Amino acid sequence: MQELDFGGIRDQLKLAGPAGEGPDIIVGAHDWLGELVANGLVEPLDVGDKEKNFDPVAVKAWTYNGELYGLPYGTEAIALMYNKKLVPQPPKTWDELKQIAKRLQDQKKVKQGYVLQQGDPYHAYPIFSGHGGYIFGRTQDGSYDPKDLGFDSPGAKAAAQEISSMVKQGLLRKGIDAPTMESLFRNGEAAMYFTGPWALGDTRKSKVKDDFAIAPIPKMKEAARPFVGSQGFAVSAFGKNKDVAKAFLTEFVATDEVMQAFYEGDPRIPAWLPVKNKVDDPAIKAFGESAKNGDPMPAIPQMAGVWTDWGNAVTLLFQQKGGNPEKVMDNAAKAIRSKIK
Repeated sequence: MQELDFGGIRDQLKLAGPAGEGPDIIVGAHDWLGELVANGLVEPLDVGDKEKNFDPVAVKAWTYNGELYGLPYGTEAIALMYNKKLVPQPPKTWDELKQIAKRLQDQKKVKQGYVLQQGDPYHAYPIFSGHGGYIFGRTQDGSYDPKDLGFDSPGAKAAAQEISSMVKQGLLRKGIDAPTMESLFRNGEAAMYFTGPWALGDTRKSKVKDDFAIAPIPKMKEAARPFVGSQGFAVSAFGKNKDVAKAFLTEFVATDEVMQAFYEGDPRIPAWLPVKNKVDDPAIKAFGESAKNGDPMPAIPQMAGVWTDWGNAVTLLFQQKGGNPEKVMDNAAKAIRSKIK
């Protein structure tokens, strides 16, 4: 087994797989699927009658052009994690969140009332969706439409304006990376942030282990929808042991014992129904409720052309560079359309 930086898994498979040096199995996110299938990098997977034991949402996430390409083990979406000592009642609206954050900062009770990391489009997505923005539009059957890019839509520009305005007001700070964001919250120096079930393990060992709770993402101009993703296993099309790899997944991984071990080792919403139906952790349940109101992470190949320029746009908004927010989004849209073309 080799552990890589998350994005490096997909990128290295593109190079190592065709060269015959890649792994038999990768673990990753379902939104890679369109790109992996389009490049012939992963094999279809037949789980037989075990499909009934998987959450249908997770199965759908790992299905492309009618074929299943991955064995899911977890689903995830972000929600609002907040410190109950600092915020006794979670905000129901975005304006309320900003008011609470400003009050806590003015009273010097925290370094940051609400914290969001710079340049991270994934955690910023609810701000975009909550202001009417979108990544790709939808076709009549509900599929994502790569011809309808929403980065320069009025909603996306409104979201960009909101992020920029929060930076100017001191409600967001430039230069905040993921470790800093998490450290601020876990040390009681930030009151609220968006995160997912992967954060529970370290938070439960931190200074605020008895003080945190999970709530829905506050309503903005409209309901703020997080991305919903599924984590799972896929078999490389270039693996040297494809039959053994598939058997490993369908006969060993797809069992109550192993899926329970995954959940205990890395608590997130299980994709394996016999384990999911036994979950009684209120935090995991709360993340599950957030997922019900989310947007599936686009798994079309064109999504690979989105992340870098979107992340760069969010960075420019934090740094107050690149012109006004509308220009930042126009430039990002132009760059992404060029890549997709």
